[in-house]
Amino acid sequence: IPAGRMPANQALAFGVILSIGSVAVMGLAVNWAAAALLALTIAFYVFVYTMFLKRRTPQNIVIGGAAGAFPPMIGWAAVNGEVTAGSLLLFAVIFFWTPPHFWALSLVKAKEYARAGVPMLPVVAGERATLRQIVLYSVILVPLGVAPALIGIASPAYGIAAGVLGTVFLGMAVRLAVRPSPKLAMSLFGYSILYLFLLFAWMIAERLSGLWG
Repeated sequence: IPAGRMPANQALAFGVILSIGSVAVMGLAVNWAAAALLALTIAFYVFVYTMFLKRRTPQNIVIGGAAGAFPPMIGWAAVNGEVTAGSLLLFAVIFFWTPPHFWALSLVKAKEYARAGVPMLPVVAGERATLRQIVLYSVILVPLGVAPALIGIASPAYGIAAGVLGTVFLGMAVRLAVRPSPKLAMSLFGYSILYLFLLFAWMIAERLSGLWG
């Protein structure tokens, strides 16, 4: 669309068809609980995040992050047909992971966001305020990452690994806050991806291997 190779109305029509089709397939092939959550995710991302939050508030990533946090709930509902405390906890892990993940990148890309008119936190509140928020969300994230072991949906071994991974995450966030630099910001951004991948990969591996659950 920005390059002019596709009109906006065609892109909208294509997106609507894909959205309706994906929800229908999910409902017919899996179950309607998962399909309803998928529909909610799409609607939240399009109408709440993209159309309303993204260009209006520096809390765009915080609130809009819910759209990216719904997939574990969709997967859980696809298997069990319901929303449970376990799926809500996995939602919370991604929800609180999202702000430090994206704000680390936005510190480096703040000028580009400003030129595009997107009010990311570094653009509106500045670097120091963003760094404080990164540390705050990282502090909340560490125990959330461990919590699956505490409620029984992951093993104690997972809990130990998650604690180590989370401590590294928090340590990198604090180091960035003490000595801000684009290099450290990108290091945190990169590690945040690895962190989330390893948490969910560990839980999946435990289930597939039969070692837990």
